[in-house]
Amino acid sequence: MSAPRLFVANRGEIAVRVIDACQSLGIETVLGVSSADKDTLAAARATHCVTLGGARAVLSYLNQGAIVHAARMTGCSSIHPGYGFLSERADFARLCGENGLIFIGASPEQLETLGDKLIARAFAQSVGVPVSPGGPTSSLEQARIVGGDLGYPLLIKAAFGGGGRGMKLVENASDLADAWTIAASEAAAAFGDGTVFIERFVRAAKHIEVQILGDGTGHCIHLGERECSVQFRYQKIIEEAPSSALRPEYRTLMHSYALKIARGLNIQGLATVEFLFDVDEGAIWFLEVNPRIQVEHPVTEVVTGIDLVREQILLALGEKMRLTQDDIRIDGHAVELRLTAQDPAHELKPSPGVVRTWRPPQLGGVRWDTHMYEGYHFPPYYDALMAKIIAYGHDRPSALARATRAITELQVSGLATNAALLREMLASPAIIGNSVTTRWLENQLVKGAIQQ
Repeated sequence: MSAPRLFVANRGEIAVRVIDACQSLGIETVLGVSSADKDTLAAARATHCVTLGGARAVLSYLNQGAIVHAARMTGCSSIHPGYGFLSERADFARLCGENGLIFIGASPEQLETLGDKLIARAFAQSVGVPVSPGGPTSSLEQARIVGGDLGYPLLIKAAFGGGGRGMKLVENASDLADAWTIAASEAAAAFGDGTVFIERFVRAAKHIEVQILGDGTGHCIHLGERECSVQFRYQKIIEEAPSSALRPEYRTLMHSYALKIARGLNIQGLATVEFLFDVDEGAIWFLEVNPRIQVEHPVTEVVTGIDLVREQILLALGEKMRLTQDDIRIDGHAVELRLTAQDPAHELKPSPGVVRTWRPPQLGGVRWDTHMYEGYHFPPYYDALMAKIIAYGHDRPSALARATRAITELQVSGLATNAALLREMLASPAIIGNSVTTRWLENQLVKGAIQQ
């Protein structure tokens, strides 16, 4: 009997990660690539490789018909979408099902619920999880009313999508009209829907998320939390697990909120429930649910010893969940640095080019999730992530020390990276003492306290 075969509908480090997990399970992989990605590390590691289309994502990694056709023609029974691209598209999950392919992710119905942040907020409230004060704004006049009720500052957010697009901070009423118009236009351009809503802005906020694993029968467990407060324009840069900012009572409450949502949704596979923690008020506010593998998942893997991608695949293929809540133990501390091909001298703009030197140091307690190699042509068409550096220690200071050594001893040349910025951040008293909030990095860069 031939081995099962899985189609990898993604690229970069996550494609490598999925292929490695499949190899550990004895599953063959078919990797779909764009014309710009034929010579990648993922292409070399996959069992088979097929070209989906042109370099631009719309011709390849977002081309639903080409992906499904390629998966069927190569004898695959399932598709792993990774993160980004089609991983949260309900229409793609439905198309997979209609073509007899297992979509390794949430159901189309769950994706539709969670893809609309207004519906997700309402669902969280329905199961007793608090959401930040705010509401929908179908018109500028309604935005003025909601804004007047909330007070300033406030956030305008796109109801669909994420990544900071369609999101605007409004400091006072006089700025509302322009910000609302721009946010709605950005949302429409990026996500095909200009619906936006308003939330109260939390100045001293930490971004903390809880990793969930579920089997689709209501059996859900959490694998602790991650803190992702170091962000630049709503893009995470440094993540860690667990969060040293939470007192035990807040940690227990946040975990219980995440499980309420996961059980209410009947999650199968992986999901991450994201929260804002108001440091000043000690309040927990629901943000959103991401029903897929997260970029920052390795820090959870390191402190729990559980291969999340492997578990995700097994659950999607119908295996029963082997783990119970009592099996989960958080051991030590992990820190992840996102190394990117971005130019610190030019507001972290993308810096494609040829990787002339790539020599990550081989250090104990440090894991490198990457698709880099010397001579790799880093393309201009996709995200700027080069590698994730995951450092482990018996406590937070030792994990930070290992992360610092790893980024300091890394030898990389040929294109601009954010390595120097990462080194400088790790030396900051705010990082060392974990007093950062979600706006900390942008404020530091504006003040020149940290050099770009």
